[in-house]
Amino acid sequence: MFKPSRMILLAAAVALGAGCAVQNPYVRDDGEMRKSTTYGTIGAVAGAAIGAATSSKKDRTKGALIGAAVGGAAGGGYGYYVDQQEAELRRSMQGTGVEVQRNGDDLKLIMPGNITFATNSADIAGNFYAPLNNLANSFKQYDQNSIEIVGHTDNVGAYQYNMTLSQRRAQSVANYLTAQGVNGMRISTRGMGPDQPVASNASESGRAQNRRVEINLRPL
Repeated sequence: MFKPSRMILLAAAVALGAGCAVQNPYVRDDGEMRKSTTYGTIGAVAGAAIGAATSSKKDRTKGALIGAAVGGAAGGGYGYYVDQQEAELRRSMQGTGVEVQRNGDDLKLIMPGNITFATNSADIAGNFYAPLNNLANSFKQYDQNSIEIVGHTDNVGAYQYNMTLSQRRAQSVANYLTAQGVNGMRISTRGMGPDQPVASNASESGRAQNRRVEINLRPL
């Protein structure tokens, strides 16, 4: 009688052992293992199950091993995918004032207010179109992650006004990206107003840092 659990575990172990030799090792700053390892494990087990189930009785072991290898490679590939996307974004954003940060397999783009919008306005500044065009091209090329656009303000002025302004700015960026051909189904927007400062609002330099737009890229 076919014992899938035993066969699947064996196949997954073999596939993961092989995958460890070729994966691009990336460890998060907090020491956690990269997410591609998790994806690879899930992919390997799922692939082994499918490979075993779709093979003839005498070839089930071979089918499980092949399925685990293919599934593990596909599942673990997102870490490598982000490596390539990060490198491309750092190249295209160089000299624009846009900061690229990475945490595990998540990417964050930080766009300070001095290059994005005029004071009290949600109209995109003229010098910000070139970076946004580069971002749109990148997002169309790398289309395997969601795009969350978040607007932030300092704490000067009425709270509700800042909340509305931050949402309008996030939506302006989203509208421009979709107009350049980025799939709108991948995009979401939020306005955080002054609720998530990254610096003290007691100084002008701190307030300038807090006036920003962030784009978070995560696996779909």
